Amino acid sequence: MTNCSVRREQATDKDAIYAVNVAAFPEDDEARLVDALRDQAEKTVSLVAEQEGNIVGHLLLSPVTLDTAPKLRLMGLAPMAVLPAVQSQGIGSQLVEAGLQRCADSEVAAVVVLGHPEYYPRFGFIPSVEYGIKSEYDVAPEVFMIKELIPESLDGLSGTVSYHPAFASL
Repeated sequence: MTNCSVRREQATDKDAIYAVNVAAFPEDDEARLVDALRDQAEKTVSLVAEQEGNIVGHLLLSPVTLDTAPKLRLMGLAPMAVLPAVQSQGIGSQLVEAGLQRCADSEVAAVVVLGHPEYYPRFGFIPSVEYGIKSEYDVAPEVFMIKELIPESLDGLSGTVSYHPAFASL
């Protein structure tokens, strides 16, 4: 695992975060999404991974809603980006672990992710269909996952998770 520190995004980090997202993804959609969520969504968790004074990774969590329990505090993990030159060194894992901890500390009931089914289970994510919960997007059930942070907070629930409207621009 590489030596890096994870901290909250600061106002001066915007350009570096944009650059990390552009480098990590084939298009600039995720970079634009981060900017839109920063401006439009409330109570986001935005973390950066820093190595030798340079931002090498970024993670954003933003509020999502479950249609059958709109007051339940849920967050969606997306996007997460690490510079290609330092991928596979544990930076993404450090970001995910720190993000989940911030959410747990803020009494978020659960976190959802639309992502790689080989990657996210290591952090305790399971297919959300096991709770009867699905994504608003038409995706394979194994790629939409959830991690309960407050035990039993999802018991007896089902329904559809919706992301912030800014996601519609992707």
